[in-house]
Amino acid sequence: MAGSKGIVADDLYRLKSVVNPQFSPDGQSFVYVQTTINQENDEYQSQIFFQTLEKGAESVQWTFGKGKNHTPRWSPDGTKLAFVSNRSGKNQIYVLSVYGGEARQVTFLPSGASNPVWSPDGLNLAFNTSLKSTKTVTDPEEKKQARPVPLEVTNMRYKSDSEGFWQGQFKQVAVVNVENSEVTQLTSSDFDVHLYDWSPDGKFLAVGADVTEVADLSFKNDIYLLNIETKEFTSVTNGTGYFGNASWSPDGKYLGIIGHEREYQNATLTKIWLYQTDIGTFTCFAPDWDVPVGDYMVGDFQQGASSPGLIWAGNSQGFYFIASEQGSTNIYSGDLKNGVKPVLVGEQHVYGLTIDSKSGQAIAAISTPTEIGDLYLLSLNGEGTLERLTEVNDIQDVVLSKPEPIEYEGANGRKIHGWLMKPVDFETGKKYPLLLEIHGGPHAMYGNTYMNEFQILAAEGYAVLYVNPRGSHGYGQDFVNAVRGDYGGSDYQDLMLAVDYVLAEFEFINETRLGVTGGSYGGFMTNWIVGHTNRFKAAVTQRSISNWISFYGVSDIGYYFTEWQIDGDFRDVDKLWKHSPLAYVEKVETPLLILHSEKDYRCPIEQAEQLYISLKRLGKETKFVRFPEENHELSRSGKPSLRKNRLNYIVEWFRAEI
Repeated sequence: MAGSKGIVADDLYRLKSVVNPQFSPDGQSFVYVQTTINQENDEYQSQIFFQTLEKGAESVQWTFGKGKNHTPRWSPDGTKLAFVSNRSGKNQIYVLSVYGGEARQVTFLPSGASNPVWSPDGLNLAFNTSLKSTKTVTDPEEKKQARPVPLEVTNMRYKSDSEGFWQGQFKQVAVVNVENSEVTQLTSSDFDVHLYDWSPDGKFLAVGADVTEVADLSFKNDIYLLNIETKEFTSVTNGTGYFGNASWSPDGKYLGIIGHEREYQNATLTKIWLYQTDIGTFTCFAPDWDVPVGDYMVGDFQQGASSPGLIWAGNSQGFYFIASEQGSTNIYSGDLKNGVKPVLVGEQHVYGLTIDSKSGQAIAAISTPTEIGDLYLLSLNGEGTLERLTEVNDIQDVVLSKPEPIEYEGANGRKIHGWLMKPVDFETGKKYPLLLEIHGGPHAMYGNTYMNEFQILAAEGYAVLYVNPRGSHGYGQDFVNAVRGDYGGSDYQDLMLAVDYVLAEFEFINETRLGVTGGSYGGFMTNWIVGHTNRFKAAVTQRSISNWISFYGVSDIGYYFTEWQIDGDFRDVDKLWKHSPLAYVEKVETPLLILHSEKDYRCPIEQAEQLYISLKRLGKETKFVRFPEENHELSRSGKPSLRKNRLNYIVEWFRAEI
């Protein structure tokens, strides 16, 4: 592989993301969303593509122009496709005839519209829109104030990293007639109502909401049946947990739900629950299955991927879903009588799924460490191989590094799972520097998916080590809960023992040339590491936490996340300070690059500012880079040019220091 060329930051502009496959009702074709980057205006563009299952069929682009077209949904008879587009300036719902012609806009709402769900008769679309509880969908749009106005705050959860400052609006549910665009508002609540599915008999919508009067200390989401005629809510769940992604069985006898009862707060495994509509029972399906339902994979490339939730089989006796286990996300089936069975299991990341029960086939969006992501056809009976349907990224001119799985003994004898990537230009007998990557969450999972950042670093000549320390998903309930109250303890040891393990097992690693980086929780841990050991020659901390005392009051999740994860609040300053990397800043000798977004409300930039000023005041080697207008998601969905800048800053810092 000597002299091989790998991925570089500039390749971001030519790589494409493929997500959200959707089978047509007749099972003969499908649509999906492809996202590219318009380098000229530095924006993402998402378009909907159509393809038949005929041998050799090629994709046909159905939407065009600038902006984003996404969330495609077939009408029940397969003659129309609803989707969401921001071509008018705000997200609105459009309907496109499969026989051709222009897409027609069907919603014209001041706050936009999202999440279209077809009625069983195909005449209407339910959707979400945001409104103040005193406003209706027919009210004219409020004119923007010419001058800044004060923001009055009376609740604790008044800002969001994804949506900014709360402006008094709640998510409401409405229905639009596809032919005449007449809108009927179904909710006018002073709480958010999340739309999930339409009942097969057309009488109810499955929705989610937290109806607690004072929601600042309530962290639940219940499922309700919303009667379309009377607009009344009927509770399905019991008010004890967080439930969502509700979907009806075709015969209407069951409502499948994904959620948990918050036994371990946000470290609780999500499970499958069933509501039997005729007798009103609500039970957990496969309660002893120690695997989280859903996609918990950490990735940095796919744009707009969304969980498919439960997809019911045509006979209403079972369903299909994605779950995360041992560094992979795979496809499983649930049978009402026989429990859970694997359908597609391998070293891969299934990040999208659609099912056609009549033909017994599925289309899955799949990524691996050396496959960026494409769509594949498979049989649901578990026989045969995957048939590739798309190949959108032509990267034959570059070499990707294939990770080698590792397993070692972490703190207290726990088995820890991870991967080691060799440099792209690897030559036997040579020594190479090693970079330790640490994921965020901490309740997430590194695994068998394409990681653009890792491949860029491998192309730069580094070995890349990434592992799932305690607190990670995919290894059972006890494992994911083990980090709570112990930040900087056994999780730190798990990571240091990972470095010890690969230094002992792989002779090509130069133990004098080590680097470390991570974001969010991984940024916290990077800060913690450089305050507790000098074994690394350079470090890059990203969107990090440095001070739990101030984080408690400034983060959009600060007060409850700190209580859940550190097991302390503002009344226990000593405990919060004990777990704060800032408390150990005098011990830092490792050159530290600090990367942070200015509109990060999850880990606000003051966390980086405190760390930077403290390091500079003590004469430590550091640099602080601020990314304007970006939030916590910079590395995954930030402005393309700033994503590229970020990657180059990381590469250049390690190149100079290691």
